[in-house]
Amino acid sequence: MSTTIVSFPTALSPWRPALLSVLAVLLAIGLLYRDTFVAMAGIWTRSETFAHAWLVPPIVIWLVWRLRGELVLLTPKPAPWVLLPMAVVAFGWLLGDLAGINAVTQLAVTALLVLAVPAVLGLAVARQIMFPLGFLLFMVPIGEFTTDVMMEWTADFTVWALVATGIPVYREGLQFIIPSGAWSVVEACSGVRYLIASFMVGTLFAYLNYNSAKRRWIFVGVSILVPIVANWVRAYMIVMLGHLSGNKIAVGVDHLIYGWVFFGVVIGIMFVIGARWSEPPLEPDPSPTVGPAAMQGAFGLRQWPAAGLAVAALAIGPAASWALQHPSTMPPLKLVLPDLPGAPAAADQTLKLQPHFEGAAAQAHRVYTVDGQPVTVDVGYYRHQTYGIKVTSSNNVLVRSDDSYWNRLSGGTVRVPVPGLGADAVAMRATQLVGGRTGAISAQRDALVVRQVLWAGGRLTTSGQQAVAAGVLTRLGGQGDDAALLTIYTNGDGPAAVNRVDTFIGQHLPALVAHLEQVRSSAR
Repeated sequence: MSTTIVSFPTALSPWRPALLSVLAVLLAIGLLYRDTFVAMAGIWTRSETFAHAWLVPPIVIWLVWRLRGELVLLTPKPAPWVLLPMAVVAFGWLLGDLAGINAVTQLAVTALLVLAVPAVLGLAVARQIMFPLGFLLFMVPIGEFTTDVMMEWTADFTVWALVATGIPVYREGLQFIIPSGAWSVVEACSGVRYLIASFMVGTLFAYLNYNSAKRRWIFVGVSILVPIVANWVRAYMIVMLGHLSGNKIAVGVDHLIYGWVFFGVVIGIMFVIGARWSEPPLEPDPSPTVGPAAMQGAFGLRQWPAAGLAVAALAIGPAASWALQHPSTMPPLKLVLPDLPGAPAAADQTLKLQPHFEGAAAQAHRVYTVDGQPVTVDVGYYRHQTYGIKVTSSNNVLVRSDDSYWNRLSGGTVRVPVPGLGADAVAMRATQLVGGRTGAISAQRDALVVRQVLWAGGRLTTSGQQAVAAGVLTRLGGQGDDAALLTIYTNGDGPAAVNRVDTFIGQHLPALVAHLEQVRSSAR
């Protein structure tokens, strides 16, 4: 792409003070929201899924540098009205900070970087570098929320392909057995890392090789679809290689190496095919839109007041967060589950299952007896929640995907009648677990019927989003952010076990909620 660079005398060029002012605003964003940027870079460093994000800033700088010939023809002019969306985004960062949601805070600071350009340099400049600014969003490490569904898709396709090949398969959840051995689909098999990397590189390829929006969007869509399907084929091929070799190849580290090699080949083919429809770059208009004489006095020092106002808007979020933050030290929380009439404590308090609660302020459990059978209640209680230490953390799981004993057979939501709470029924998460080796005789295996519900802001919900919103509202209202995850389960897998646990919930959930309210009130 050829460019035309128009030189103006230093005294007449508006770009020197313009660049200084926008750099000042970007530096202020970095300083005011440094904790968010540090957290984002930490994820890039420790997660292979997002290691590519380190390349985004230099790519953006290079993309802007490519457009320097077009940019120098424009006169930077502040757009003060952009300060309003900047203030809104800063408030959004505050909500994300109070909720401890990295994705929200990191999207917000990236949006602030983008908005700083039109606020200080104007809309014409922002339009010219629209793609580089949008490309900054690839810095934000999001996308892992698709892991569970992509694991399910991978398992579904692999089992279907094996059966279509004539290989018998016995499946339980994400684990399955074929005559040559047992396999399971874990996080690394989901293909999320392939999808995110392909999406980023495919978007850049489309921008650099096509001019029409239609071709660009088609290629971006292909860059999303191809890695998903390729991961399904990769998983099937890995299992087949292991099966045909007597589990001598495509296992252990080879599993991952073969996956990346296959992914690289597929993406390479995608780019080779996409290059056949590439379009020549558009030639820029060589004539300046604004001459040197028109630039005199057009800029002056107007950007500095705009930059100052932008910094003031940026400071809203961090200042409010500092004012609302809780003390860093607090006394230990004591949580003991209450006695329940009609459900005495069991003599044997051995737990069949203990959910994983990361960073909980307190965790308590108790085994009750209902008609001679145990019903266990486990509560993870959270107070002064923050990033990674919150009731809705993805690390808080019933069983880990690599659990060597428990296997999740089914999940969903059920409504359990609880008249004591003033409602006809309470929605709860329902899970069926089986223990022991996959494929073992059913009569020799443990089984559990599990119910779970979130308690936040004095309300019960199965929605993590609603729990987060309730915590933010109560925290803004000065009532703290206490929340808990209640897990209730019993032995068995038939109608009797389901009836036992649901009857227990209907009779005793109000007393458990009242006890949590007492714990919450004692902290005020």
